[in-house]
Amino acid sequence: MELFSAEFFSALLAIIIIDLALAGDNAIVIALAARDLPAKLQRRAIVWGTFGAIAVRVVMTMAVVWLLGIPGLMATGGLVLVWIACKLLKPVGGDTHDVKSAATFWGAMQTIVIADAAMGLDNVLAVAGAAHGSFLLVVIGLLISIPIVIWGSTFILKWVAKYPWIVHLGVAVLAFTAAKMIVSEPVLEPWFATHEAVRFAVYAVVGLVVVGAGLYYQRRRPQGATQAA
Repeated sequence: MELFSAEFFSALLAIIIIDLALAGDNAIVIALAARDLPAKLQRRAIVWGTFGAIAVRVVMTMAVVWLLGIPGLMATGGLVLVWIACKLLKPVGGDTHDVKSAATFWGAMQTIVIADAAMGLDNVLAVAGAAHGSFLLVVIGLLISIPIVIWGSTFILKWVAKYPWIVHLGVAVLAFTAAKMIVSEPVLEPWFATHEAVRFAVYAVVGLVVVGAGLYYQRRRPQGATQAA
């Protein structure tokens, strides 16, 4: 991928959208981890926790980028990403986060970094797929998006609740990235190159699966939740 080309910037935008769409859980974790600290220590813990989270996430994502070069894993990662996109459309009921608040600065910072790494596996796979093997894109994308996620966690939660299209935009990017990972699988790419119809069919099937999952979850959503929304 040529540096600072249209493809480079479109991939960078995809990475940022993916991170913002998947930011809800991380934002909740950060708020819970630092909630019992004094105001001054809260800000310090979040700031330094941010740098720790960025470092850990960059290392994890680069490892996944390298792993996706192994034959067969690119397509597998694309299939997992389809599942992540479908899961993102599932309404969440109740508080499913069991994160203990920390009483000290170092305790809160440690909780933020560890929890972000544990809950960021879906982000890591999605970003690695969208980066198309570019480590520079991984670093730039995470440097831009993670501070937005952490420092603006409260606002992001409000935005997602008020503007559901943010999540749907993220789901669309995830679905496109998943399909692109599948058709870009080195083992299958020569075959897809001679079967263009099948290549487009993969994009269509992935899109239909994700749309179908969205409709399924929407029908199963309780009436009270729909009215409240």
